[in-house]
Amino acid sequence: MAYTVTLIPGDGIGPEVSTAMRRVIEATGVPIEWDVQQAGESVIAEYGTPLPDHVLDSIRRNRVGIKGPITTPVGKGFRSVNVSLRKALDLYANLRPAKTIPTRQPIPGLSRYDDVDLIIVRENTEGLYVGIEHDVIPDEAAEAIRIITRRASERVVRFAFEYARQNGRRLVTAVHKANILKLTDGLFLRSAQRVAEEYPDIAFNDRIVDNLCMQLVQRPQEYDVLVLPNLFGDIVSDLCSGLVGGLGVTPGANMGDGIAVFEPVHGSAPKYTGQNKVNPTAMIRSGALMLRFLGEVEAAERVERAVTQVIAEGKYVTYDLKPTRDDPTAVGTQEMAEAIIAAL
Repeated sequence: MAYTVTLIPGDGIGPEVSTAMRRVIEATGVPIEWDVQQAGESVIAEYGTPLPDHVLDSIRRNRVGIKGPITTPVGKGFRSVNVSLRKALDLYANLRPAKTIPTRQPIPGLSRYDDVDLIIVRENTEGLYVGIEHDVIPDEAAEAIRIITRRASERVVRFAFEYARQNGRRLVTAVHKANILKLTDGLFLRSAQRVAEEYPDIAFNDRIVDNLCMQLVQRPQEYDVLVLPNLFGDIVSDLCSGLVGGLGVTPGANMGDGIAVFEPVHGSAPKYTGQNKVNPTAMIRSGALMLRFLGEVEAAERVERAVTQVIAEGKYVTYDLKPTRDDPTAVGTQEMAEAIIAAL
């Protein structure tokens, strides 16, 4: 029986990396029927919104989706489609693995550390990202309201502990700023401490967020699973991506109870649209996360090994994975996908 998956190609480079992902996932032999739905800038003229209701209905029906990057205007225009998806579908946990990819020769930005293996779990539905803000004095002062609840905090921490238990992880670290934000982050920390008592088989500690950022750069090997409120999770997950090569190689997932949407965490890079130039790794690795969610663990591991092999060999990779970015031997998006398919 085939799995039915909602596929949102996205804006800018989204359709190109989505095509690369689709080809690799299909090459595993896992039977998938793609329910292709359009969202983003391209559908606003027709539907008056970048996220039409029928797209949400498709994900609700299929219980799993994967999307390419979608453009979010800065400081104006429509609200982030990613945020809207998470809120509409109650995708309360953002999962971001950050793991070193070994290479045969140093690649700037990719080979900073030898043994990073982190899982970042970010609360997805509240904090400052609820978007409750208003002008106090127009063009002079504005105010945003930060909301933290026990319910949301406990369920995302429980998600982190369950992930740790299911995947043989040893430590969960709650990250906060409870020394200053005593009510909001204090509530998050107390919630994490309560949940930790339910998992005596997994070690637990906590760190203040600014101290954690320093320690991640100095000695990331000391950490395992990090669980954070929304804003801190957004920032720290990008920091961790930087430790292992950047957003171009980092997969992501937004998960709720029995429903998930997978996505690369980089932007839509409109200036590269149609050039068959960009790195498809993050989108392909997001597809591997999707296979794990579907229970196709062996196929997911094959994809992950194939991606690692191609990057380690360094022959059929995009320009950003070469020792120098003007390397004439760099290949295009689809050519790198073909190399990964061959490595399967």
